[in-house]
Formats: sequence, structure tokens, C-alpha cells
Amino acid sequence: MEKVRQAQGTSRFAAARNAVMAELRNAPLLCLLVFVPVVILTEIAAPEAHTLLFVLSVLAIVPLAALLSRATEAVSARTGDAVGGLLNATLGNLTELVIAFAALQAGQYLLVKASIAGAIVTNTLFMMGGAFLLGGLKYHVQEFNRVSARFQACLLFLATVAMLVPSVIGSVDQGADISHPLSLGIALILIAVYAMGMLFSLKTHRELFASVAEAAEEHGNWPLSTSITVLVVVTLFVALISEVFVGSVQVAAEQMGMTPAFVGFIVVALVGAAAEMTTAFSAARANRLDLSVGIALGSASQIALFVAPILVVISYFIGPEPMSLQFWPGAVTMIFIATMAATLLSNGGRGAWYVGVLALAVYSIFGLTLFLLPPATPS
Repeated sequence: MEKVRQAQGTSRFAAARNAVMAELRNAPLLCLLVFVPVVILTEIAAPEAHTLLFVLSVLAIVPLAALLSRATEAVSARTGDAVGGLLNATLGNLTELVIAFAALQAGQYLLVKASIAGAIVTNTLFMMGGAFLLGGLKYHVQEFNRVSARFQACLLFLATVAMLVPSVIGSVDQGADISHPLSLGIALILIAVYAMGMLFSLKTHRELFASVAEAAEEHGNWPLSTSITVLVVVTLFVALISEVFVGSVQVAAEQMGMTPAFVGFIVVALVGAAAEMTTAFSAARANRLDLSVGIALGSASQIALFVAPILVVISYFIGPEPMSLQFWPGAVTMIFIATMAATLLSNGGRGAWYVGVLALAVYSIFGLTLFLLPPATPS
């Protein structure tokens, strides 16, 4: 009997080990999880080592974002289209949201706004451009759902207008103190529009988005209890690491020759979207550009119409003062150009590698500009 129990324990251990190895093969980013305890121990032992803490926290957030994405997919696959879509809308950009919460509490509104603008531009140009390039290097021409892409591009255009109006009002009429109430009203409108957009895409006209939904249902093989446990635990770790990240970013950026605007626009956006990028790039290499475009534009519109408005509302409760949707002109311009690029890229429903080169070139120009000539002090 004892030998039977030992054999059962050995088989369970072997199954768990095989499952872990399979996850690591499917998501190599998870190997970076070793940096999570390293960050915590470094914060305790050397809290003044801001540059080291900044680098380690970046390396730790990447695999945590991958785990969040994986757990969200698993939960969504087991709850049906409607609830699954709601979970994806709520948790799809949870990493960026948690980092922004920490920055809001610290009063670093420049970092928050730069991360919002950067996430929109990064998902639209870098992620989609990279998918076109990587997929196009393997396949001559790839096709994707043009209707879905155009829908997401329209949402991005609405978000651009929502950010443009408070920015123009704030720069033209300095005497009118309407920036905060205007931003709050616009934030509520955007949340309502995004909720109705979910109803449109998941319920009333879901046949138009069928191919993206079918492609996205592939990864839900975790038990529901495991997925929920992972979501809760990883979210707590992301919150903990985000506090370290936000606490070290200002000093570390100065020591590394960067500004909070560049860090938010480029570094935070790339770190937060690392898991989604891995999925989008892998899908493009598997000739599933439809899924890649859906991830890139869907994530960008989610940040613009859900994450950014939620941050405006939450700032009234956890920030030192309310945050507005008034961005500096350069950020609004970059978001507008990225939106126009998304519209042009999605117009034909086809992708090739050189189209990806063009999108990545625009993103590189934005990054170089912010690094060499960062914006002044946007409100």
C-alpha cells in the first residue's frame, strides 16, 4: 500500500513537472519569474539602489504580465463569450492599470499620461507592425478580418478626439477652469461607449468578429480554480512590484539619461504589453494575422476607452488631485498619427512584411524624438 501511495505521489509530481515544462516551452517569458523574489529582497536590502531596482522590476513585471494574460485566457475560455469578453475587457490590460494606480497614488501624472499614450501607440504601431513584419517574412501575403480592424480603428479615433478636446481647451483658454469636469464627463462617455461597443461586438453583431473570437479560444486548458488563484496571486505581486517600479523610476531615469515621459511612453508600454506581443507575434508566424491584429488594435482601444477613463475617475479617490485628459500636444499628435496608421493598415484586409517596416519606422521616430527632446511639463 505504501508503495502504491509513493507511486501515485511520484506520478502526480511528474505530471506537475511536465505541465510546468510545457508552460515554459509555450511561454519562455515565464523563466523571468526568478526576478520577482530578487526585486523584493533587493528592495529590503538596498532601497536606495534605484537604478538596479528599476531594471529588476522591469524584468519581474514582464513574466507576471504573461501569467495574467494566460490566466485571463483560461478563465475566459470557460465562462462563455459574454463573460469571457467582459473579463478580457477588464483584465486584458491589468498590468498597465496596476502600474498606473501606483503612479497615481504617488502623484506622478506625467508618468501616467505618458504610459497611456505610449500603450496606445505601442500596441497600434509596434505590436501590429511587428506582427506584419514577422508574419510577412514567412508568408508572402496574409489576410485578416477587415471589419473588426476598422471597428477598433474607429474606437481609437473617438479616443483621439476625447484627448484632443481637453488639450485644446486647456492651451487656448487658460482662464476657463473646466479641464477637470470636462475630462470627467468625457471619461464617463468613453466608458459608456466602450460598454456599448462590447455589446455590439459580443452580442448583437458578433458574427462580424467571429474569426477573431474563434482564434482566441485556443488556450483555455487550466482548471477554473487554478486560473482564478493565479489571477489573484499574480495581481498582488504586480501591485507590489509596481510600487517598487514607480518609487525608483524617477531617480533611475535621471541616472540613465531618460525622462519619466520616455519611460512611460516606451518602457512601461513595452513591459506591460510584453505578454500580448508574444501572442501576437507567434500568431502572425503561424499565419493567423487576424488574431494578431485583433490583439493589437483591441488592446489599444481598450486602453483608450476603458483604462484611461477609469484612471480619470479613480484619481478623484486615490490621487493627490484629480487627473485630467489634457495631454501635451506631442502625445495627442502621436496618438492621432497612430490612429491614422491603424486605419490605413487595416483598410485592405491584407498584410505584408514591408508594411510592418513602415509602422515600426514611425514608432522608432516617436521613440527617438521623446528620448532626445522630451516634452516639457504637461499638466
